[in-house]
Formats: sequence, C-alpha cells, structure tokens
Amino acid sequence: MNVVIVESAAKAKTINKYLGSGYRVLASYGHVRDLPSKDGSVEPDNEFAMHWDTDAKSNKILKEITSAVKGADKLILATDPDREGEAISWHILQVLEKKRVLKGVTVERVAFNAVTKQAILEALNHPREIDGPLVSAYLARRALDYLVGFTLSPVLWRKLPGARSAGRVQSVALRLVCDREEEIEAFRSREYWTIEVLLKTLGNESVASRLHSIAGKKLGKFDLSDEASAHAARDAIKTAQFTVDAVESKSVKRHPAPPFTTSTLQQEASRKFGFSASRTMQVAQKLYEGIDLGGETVGLITYMRTDGVQIVPEAIAVCRDVIGGSFGNRYVPGTPRLYKTKAKNAQEAHEAVRPTDFRRHPDDVVRRLGQDEAKLYRLVWQRAMASQMASAELERTTVDLGGSGGDSKRYGLRTVGSVITFDGFLKLYEEGRDDATDDEARRLPRLSKGDGLQTEKVDANQHFTEPPPRFSEATLVKKMEELGIGRPSTYASTLAVLRDREYVRFDKRRLVPEDKGRLVTGFLKSFFERYVEYDFTAELEGKLDLISDGKLEWKDVLNEFWRHFTTAVDEIKDLRVSQVLDALNEILGPHVFPDKEDGSDPRKCPSCEDGRISLKIGRFGAFIGCSNYPECRHTRQFSETGEAEAATVNTEGRLLGQDPETGLDVTVRSGRFGPYIQLGEPAEKEKPKRASIPKGYDAASIDLEQALTLLSLPRTVGLHPESGKPIVAGFGRYGPFIEHDGAYANLDGPEEVFTVGLNRAVSLIAERAAGKGRRQTAAVIKELGEHPDKGGKIEVLSGRYGPYVKHGRTNATLPKGTEPEQITLEQAVTLIAEREAKGGKKRAGGKSNGKSKTKSNAKSGAKETGRAKKAKASSEPARG
Repeated sequence: MNVVIVESAAKAKTINKYLGSGYRVLASYGHVRDLPSKDGSVEPDNEFAMHWDTDAKSNKILKEITSAVKGADKLILATDPDREGEAISWHILQVLEKKRVLKGVTVERVAFNAVTKQAILEALNHPREIDGPLVSAYLARRALDYLVGFTLSPVLWRKLPGARSAGRVQSVALRLVCDREEEIEAFRSREYWTIEVLLKTLGNESVASRLHSIAGKKLGKFDLSDEASAHAARDAIKTAQFTVDAVESKSVKRHPAPPFTTSTLQQEASRKFGFSASRTMQVAQKLYEGIDLGGETVGLITYMRTDGVQIVPEAIAVCRDVIGGSFGNRYVPGTPRLYKTKAKNAQEAHEAVRPTDFRRHPDDVVRRLGQDEAKLYRLVWQRAMASQMASAELERTTVDLGGSGGDSKRYGLRTVGSVITFDGFLKLYEEGRDDATDDEARRLPRLSKGDGLQTEKVDANQHFTEPPPRFSEATLVKKMEELGIGRPSTYASTLAVLRDREYVRFDKRRLVPEDKGRLVTGFLKSFFERYVEYDFTAELEGKLDLISDGKLEWKDVLNEFWRHFTTAVDEIKDLRVSQVLDALNEILGPHVFPDKEDGSDPRKCPSCEDGRISLKIGRFGAFIGCSNYPECRHTRQFSETGEAEAATVNTEGRLLGQDPETGLDVTVRSGRFGPYIQLGEPAEKEKPKRASIPKGYDAASIDLEQALTLLSLPRTVGLHPESGKPIVAGFGRYGPFIEHDGAYANLDGPEEVFTVGLNRAVSLIAERAAGKGRRQTAAVIKELGEHPDKGGKIEVLSGRYGPYVKHGRTNATLPKGTEPEQITLEQAVTLIAEREAKGGKKRAGGKSNGKSKTKSNAKSGAKETGRAKKAKASSEPARG
C-alpha cells in the first residue's frame, strides 16, 4: 500500500479516484504544526531554534497519517507545488521521523500543477526529495513574521493604547493606504476649462473636437484657468469657419495581455465581478482541486498561487488548435506567444493560471458549476486563450482643423479617433481597466485636407483636477506587486488582516484608512521608519527569494535583520507617551487639525479662550482633548474633523433645548464609548439620566425631539397577557431588544424599539422561549438538498457568528467572503467532510470550520498573558 498526502479533502477525494486500490490518499488539512502563540517560540540567541506546536485537531490528523504509514510500502508527499506546500511536507516528514515509523518506508516528494489524471500520474513517475532551500525560505519567513509580530506588537500596546498589531508585510500595505489618503488630503484642486466644438461635414456627419491651440501656440491644461478666458475663446470660435489642415492615419496593433498570475487574477476578478482577493482565491481553489463533471472529478485550472506567466508548450499547442477551430486560422499568430513577467523578484516557479484543458469550453461545464465558479472559470479560459491569439489591428486617425475666430486669432482644433480593422483577441476578451477611460474610441467620418466644416455647437466646460484615487483591492495588489512587497500567497491574507484589525474599511469598494490604522502607521513612520519603507521590505523579500534559490543562508539573513531590529526596539524602550503624542500630533496634524477656511487657528479650543486641542491617548484609544484639562473638559472623537468641530460633541455638551417636564437642559455629548444624550447636570449624590445614541443616528444633527425619545427609554410596550408583567423595549450592548421577566429577544432594527407592538413582542418572547435557552434561533437561508452519500438534508443557516452549513449534528462555518446564497451542495458536502475529519460537532454558527493552510496570525497572541490577552499580535499570514 502506498500512502499519498495532499492538503485538502476535496483533492484527496479526486486523486483517490485516479490512483485506485493500491493507494490511500489522506488530507493534512493544511499545516499540521505552527509556532505556538507565546514568547520563546523562536530563539534568536539559540541559532533561531523554532519550537513547533500541534493542536488537538492536527494531532488527530497526524495520528491517522501515522497509523496509515506504519503498514505502508511508500509515503508520497504530494502537497502543493509552492513554498507552503513544501513546508507542509517537511513538517509531516519531521513528525513521522520523530515517531520512528518510517523504517522500511520509501519517502518521495511529488508536485503537480494541475489536478488531472495525466498530471498526477506524470508527477508520480518523477519523484524528488524535499526542496531544502524552499523549506529554508519558509523557515526564514515564518521566523521573521513571528519575531516582528511578537516584538513590535507589545511595543504598540504599551506606547499606543488601542492599537492591535503590527506585521512585516501588513504594516507596509497599511502604509500604502495611509500615504495615499495623505496625498488626497494634501491635494489642492485647480480649475481649468476646455472648449468642446461639434462640427458638421458637408455630408451632415458630426465631428466632435476640442480646442488645441490659439494663435499657433499649443494650449496647456491650465491656459484657460477661469470662466472669463474660457468664454472669450468660446465666443470667438462661434463665428469661425474651420477647414481640415492635416489628416494623419496610422495602423497600430494592440497585443493581448499575458495569462493570469495570482495578482492579475485577483485584480481582474475585482474589476469585472467585484470579488475580494480572498473570495477569488476560494473560488480558484475549488476549480483547481476538482469539479464533478458527471462521473469524472477533474481540476479545471492549474495551480492558482503563481507569479509565472509562461504556459508549457504542449498546452500552447492545444490552445492554438482550439483558436483555429473556433475562430479561423487568421486568429492564430504565426508563432506561439512567449511571455516574461515584469514583477520584481518573480520566481517563475510555476505556470500561469490556465485551464487544464483548453478544449473544455466554459459553456460545456457551466451546469456543473456554481455561479462564482462559472464566472471565474470563464475568465481564466478567456484570458489564457486570448493570450495566444493574434493582435488586434486598429487604424488611428488624428485630424487637425484651423479657422479664424471673431477676434482674428487663429484657433486650432483636434479630434482623434480609431477604427478596429481586425478584432483579433478582442473577439474573445478585453482586459478591464482601473480608473481609466478611452478618449480615442470614437469613430471619425472620412476627412481630407482642405475639407470645410460648419460649426454646430461650442461649449466651454469647467473642470477641476482630482486627487489620486483611493486604492481598491485590485489596485493595491497591483501596487504591492510592482514594489515587490509580499508574494502571490500573501496578498489576500494581508488584505484580510487589515480589515479584521479594523485598520481599513471599504467605501464604494475603495480602501479608506481608519483612524487606528493611521495612528499605527504614524507611530511606525516616526519610530520604526526603516521597517515600513517600501524599498527595505522589497529588498528583504528579494533576500528571501535568494534563500529559495539556495544562494543565501537563511540564518545569515535572520541574524542581520534581528541585529538591527532589536537595536531599533531598544532605542524606544524608554520613550514616554508624551513623546509619542508629540510625534503623532506632528505627523497627523494635517488630518486631525485641517486648516480652516477663515484662516483661524485649527487647534484653538472651541470651548475655552486660551486652550489648544491636541491628540491624546486614553485607555480606549485616541481622542482629541484640550490643554487646559481639567479646567476645560472639551473632548471630541479622533475622527471628527473640519466642519464637525463647529457642532462638536463633547463633555461640556451641545445644548439641544429644555425637557418640557423637568425644565432641565438636554445636551448631546461624547464619552469614551461614543456619543450620548444627557438630561441636566451631575448632582452631588446623583448622576444625570443618560442615553446612548445608537447606530444610524447622527450625533452632530440630532434634535431635541429625537433626544427626548431616546431619554424616554426603556419603553413599556404593555403587559404580558399571561404573566401580567411588563414587556419593555430598549437598546442594549448587543443592539435593540425587548425584555420580559428576565427573558430577552432581539428586535430587527433601532426603529422597532419605538414602534414594536404588544402582539409582536409577545410572539418574539414566545419564539425566544421555544429556542430552549439558545441565544438565537438559526434562520434557514437556503435548502441545498439531500447529502449524496449519507442522506439527510443539508441547509445553509444564519448563526450568531455568521452563516454556516448544517447536516445532521455537523455544522461548518462558511469561509470568509463566501456568499451564503450562492453556496452549492457540492461545496457544502466538502465543508462538512472537512469538519467531520477534524472531529467534534461544531455548535451552530461557530467561529471556525477548521484549519487553514497556516494558522492565521490573527491568532498570534490570543494566548498571551496580561495585555496580550486583549490584543492579537500579527506574525503575517503565509497563505491567501
């Protein structure tokens, strides 16, 4: 018996069908060991000795592998063909050697780029040993990420309360987002005007043109900088008679983009489908591991974590045959296209992402795929096919026109257009664009020198320069790749960490830095600038790649890094919080205290005469306070800037009016936990009545009526018809609720607190009681049908911690980014199988459905003592 180890249950199931009864294929479910989340897991003073830990779930998996290997003839390590896959095989081998169960067992390492029968059998015929340099590169990365996370994060906790973590790549990616926001804030818009002229030919065909020159001088962007100059030019052109001065036509070719790498796949899926990077990788993983195509399970795409753009010759030959058969020989270029990556430090260890068989048209498999899988497979197929198609041919025409205006000046117009004369690869696919428009897509009528045209319409259009756009996930990944920051396996997980730490948020699919993200970046730029520099991070990535190539020793790289890093940490050990605040006030000043339109001092306290406001650090994070504290108690939230200062919500209170019943002042204020309403002022022995302002209310614009309504809570809905006890509605820690005799039930939204009636309240209480003590009853989102092997229905439900799939007593949480409405029966069966393989029956709506390829660094520090129990150190995720 030969034992084969792969990484996922889905892949194990597929490969087992290919190999037959002489093989037993087992899944490791990702990494089986990781560095424990505590100090001392890496010992820099002991040649960077690393102490690995195996959790209960991994122990069960290793026990099964060990049992299988004991009676085996051969152990075949067939994990993924990248650094992480190599590391998983190394870990398993280390554990088995320690258990001394490999005596008489032949050990082989095989790698394949596609989960197809041909690729698997080919790999088994060409075994090799574990790649030592690749494992060394993994060890170096893991040690670096651990040391940075567990050294830098505690410094953040001590010097910057409220900060969560820092990481080697994560912090640099965050800096990119924050630096872009600073560019946007520092940007000063400039006004400019353009003159658009619509002309008509003698044949009554329209020609759209733009003013290009005045009196023989080419018009600069800001030459028409105000309304007066623009209108003067417009009025002069209205009476002009224009003739064609020159026509220049030239043929140009547009070449196809190369096939997908990991980053370009993530970028294009974001542009075309709005997929997040993590969602793209989840769907791609499914396509790679295998889809049931009516009795045959086969991988549809090659390995999706790659920075290579090349395709093997035999696949190119098939691709060219399919192109010729589908579109004709003219669409097949004379020679195959060969691509070379432009990304920094690309290893090109793997092929590009492509279909495993170009003859498998998307239309032929769409019925077997979920909606997301179908979209992504079609995208991969089209991009790879187009990369081997003929170039598109266009005729680009530039027409210059001239005429004398009413002021006797010579005015020159220009129009540019293009016509596709042969569509080539565009017949199948066109790459998406970020923040770009095509001004040359218009088609022009045939024009010749000397042709006269009639002026139909002249418009003077006002414009303002715009700041650089915020990063989308796609453009951030593109920028990271250009700078050499991170690698294909880290992009998705790095972005996920920034979101999970609440360092960034999404606004219209663009990344906006949160205040805590800007604070962390400001701190690191002030005191650890070297370690968030783009060039330094890229240089370190380059050294790690050289370790992979066997050109550098991993411990030498770690020694050099650690020597300088510990020196930087030691230099700020005695740094006082006041010094940190001084640096942050300086670096974040333009954001926190923007210039006022009236020119007044933006840092003058609005509540007292001579105080100055500045950034301060409290137990719960940063806020803005007055220098005259405690005499002046003016505070505001860190994020309130600019015009919000005028209506500042502070501890002194913004007066809304008087309560008609008591005559006491009603004020809106801000505390450590956010804005609230207060009735009256504190008495010696009695606190004033207060009410938190719930989400959905704007503290800056709330009025007296709304405030009084909030102060009236909790509201008595009525008496329960059976118990005679009151049912009340209000806001609690977990949102709007109703309560009866110590039993609580959630309401759908804030407004229902004020509108819920007795009948609905009684029903909710009854439903809550029927839940037999559970905090909430899971709602069925989608019924998927019967389990194909075991029977019994499978459902998608909404639980306390998010959506999950349920079969019998087994529950498995959906991976982050997965849309519950789009989950398929096959996906659900795989998730349930993985959950069962790990043991235990997860409670409904649990937080985890198993182990990822590497333990997320979001967990790195969860077991720390003291302050570390409240914050998680990041040691950089190694997989997307």
